[in-house]
Amino acid sequence: MFTVELELKPIPPFSLDLSAQIFTNGDRQIRFYENGKFSQIIRIGRKLSLATLESTGTVEQPSLRVKLEACQQMSDADKNEAKETLTRLFNLDLDLSKFYVQIKKDKTLTKIALALRGLRSPTTQTVYESLIDSIIEQQISLKVATSMERRIIKKYGEALTLDGGTYYAYPTPSAMAQATIEDLRNYGLTQRKGEYVKEISTLVTERKLDLEKFRTYENAKDIVDELDAVRGIGVWTAELTVIRSMQKWDAMPADDVGLRRIISHYYCKGKKITSEETKKIAEPWGKWRGLAAFYFVVAELVGLEA
Repeated sequence: MFTVELELKPIPPFSLDLSAQIFTNGDRQIRFYENGKFSQIIRIGRKLSLATLESTGTVEQPSLRVKLEACQQMSDADKNEAKETLTRLFNLDLDLSKFYVQIKKDKTLTKIALALRGLRSPTTQTVYESLIDSIIEQQISLKVATSMERRIIKKYGEALTLDGGTYYAYPTPSAMAQATIEDLRNYGLTQRKGEYVKEISTLVTERKLDLEKFRTYENAKDIVDELDAVRGIGVWTAELTVIRSMQKWDAMPADDVGLRRIISHYYCKGKKITSEETKKIAEPWGKWRGLAAFYFVVAELVGLEA
């Protein structure tokens, strides 16, 4: 086993504890946060590495210690790629001060943001990963979807064994393209979702669908419109994919029932609100509405009240 230690310096403010909160109930073999440490398998070229992040600084002077464990020795190029990957996973180069300025007229959100100072929205290593998870989560509870996702990752994802522990990377498009619909149904997917996952994985594998190109788009709406044209995706799935993988904060899934419920809790005393009402509430957040929505998700998670 080969071990490398690195240091990352996020743009302040940054809180690893807040940013990794959504992984506190994660699967230890896939991605989890516990006792101040976040761990996940990352793919560096063709190599797999278990990356563990730990905060060694403060919210205002952040610093992260990174430990990379792999079965192969890592070159300087591998180390630089790992830094870039981890920086993107936690949006460490995001200047939150611009977000705080945008929302200052919204007293409710400003209070939440102050309590959650340094929170970043984690992203996936690839757009493909975010898209497939979003398809799996269509119209079912997150708890059920997460269980399916974990089973699929352990079935089709590449494994890395270190000191007796086994960890799994997210499956590649080629691995999922080879899965049968029957196999996917055995792991909980419906016939239709199985078809979507297999078809999209095949398109990506055959280079007929370039998901990573969307990172270069400036406008999230253009991405959503293009993805919406692909069978099995739709607007909600496209918006969720954008938020989870591309660092584009102008996307917000206003059709999401869970998000509407959370925003209503903070703005409308819990009464049911429509997608249009949700968008109206989000107007003052401007191009940061996707990040603002994540702040409310974490606010509910940690029990903050407005």
